Amino acid sequence: MRTVLEGSHAVAEAVRLARTQVVSAYPITPQTHIVERLSDFCADGSLKARFLRVESEHSALAALIGAASAGVRTFTATSSQGLALMHELLHWASGARLPIVMAEVNRALAPGWNIWTDQTDSLAQRDTGWIQLYCESCQETLDTTLQAFRLAELVNLPVMVVLDAFFLSHTYEPVDVPDEEAADRFLPPFQPRFQLDTKNPCALNQMVPPSFYMEMRRNIQSGMEEAMWRFAEVEAEFESVFGRCYGMVEAVHCEDAEIILVTSGTITSTSRMVLEELRAKGEKVGLLKVKLFRPFPVEAIRTVLKSARKVAVIDRNFSFGASGIFAQEIRAALCGLDERPQVFGFIAGLGGRDVTASVLEEIYLHAKNNPTPDSESIWVGLHEVQHAI
Repeated sequence: MRTVLEGSHAVAEAVRLARTQVVSAYPITPQTHIVERLSDFCADGSLKARFLRVESEHSALAALIGAASAGVRTFTATSSQGLALMHELLHWASGARLPIVMAEVNRALAPGWNIWTDQTDSLAQRDTGWIQLYCESCQETLDTTLQAFRLAELVNLPVMVVLDAFFLSHTYEPVDVPDEEAADRFLPPFQPRFQLDTKNPCALNQMVPPSFYMEMRRNIQSGMEEAMWRFAEVEAEFESVFGRCYGMVEAVHCEDAEIILVTSGTITSTSRMVLEELRAKGEKVGLLKVKLFRPFPVEAIRTVLKSARKVAVIDRNFSFGASGIFAQEIRAALCGLDERPQVFGFIAGLGGRDVTASVLEEIYLHAKNNPTPDSESIWVGLHEVQHAI
C-alpha cells in the first residue's frame, strides 16, 4: 500500500509488521512519535505486543534485555540524552548477544539544550557492540527497520536504526508499506538460539574470569564480521520480496570522479541534487553514501574511493580533540593503500543547522581549489564568535 507517512510513523509501521512482542517506551523529543504510534497499535490490537511504560531510557533498555533474554522480539526508541543514559546497558545488550532493535533519532547532545539533529549521540556509542544503520528517507527507514530485525536475529547482536531528527523523523513522504503476508515471508517468527526457560534452567550474565573474557569479546567481533556479509544476504532477500535495495554503501557517478563527497543521513538527499548540477557543468564529482557504520565496510569504501584524487567527508558530528567521526573512519580505511586520495574533513550542520545546496557547493569548491586540507577539520558556516569561554 502506498501512502504518505511521517518518518517516525514509518518506523512504527515496520515494528508492527515485524510482529514485535515487547515494546518499551520512554518519550523524548524527537522520537516520541514512534512510541506514540506504537501505543496506538497496541491499543487497537493491530500490534499484539506487551507495551511497557517505563520511568527512564535506562529502564527502557533494561526491560528489553529481560524480555529478549526470555526469547521474544523486542523494540524501543530513543534520542540524544536518552541514548546517553542507556550507555551502560548498551554494553549489556551486545555482550549478552541479544537481538534487540532500537530506533535512534539523531539529536544534538546538551548543553546547550538543543532538540535538532546531530549525529554525535549515536556515534558516541560506536564502541558498544551495536550494529548501526543510517537512513536517508522515510522509505529507507521503514525498510531498514524490517531488515534490522532479520539481521539482529541472524547474528545475535543488537541493531540501531538511525535517522535524522525532524529532517526525517517529522517529514512526510510517500512510502510503500508492505502487506503483512509479504512481511511475514521476509521476516519469519523469532526462533531464539538461547532463552530463559524453566524447563531448561540456565544462568545468564554471570561473573567471567580472565580465562574466558577475551574469548567472549572476540566472539562479539566475530558476530560483527558475520554481520558484514549477512547484511548483503538480508538485503538480497528483501529485494527479492519488495524490489528495493540500498547497499552498505551507495556510489553515485564515482567511476570517473576526481572528487567524491562522502555523506550519511539526509544530507545525502541534498547532495544528490548538487551532484547532478555540478556534473551538468562538467565537474568530475561523485557521491558515496555510507549506510552501514558498524561494522564499518572498509573494503567497499576502499573500492569506491581509491581512484579519486580527493575525498570530501561531510560530518554532522564531532569528536572533541580529534575530528569528524566519519572522516576518522575514512582516513583509517584508506591509510593502508599505497596511493590514496587526500581526505578533507568538513564539519557542518551541528545542532540542526541547515546544510543547503550552497553549503555543499562551497564544500566541493574548497576541496577542488586546495591541493591538501589546511586543517584536520574544516568548519563550514560558523558565525563570528562574540564570547569565548
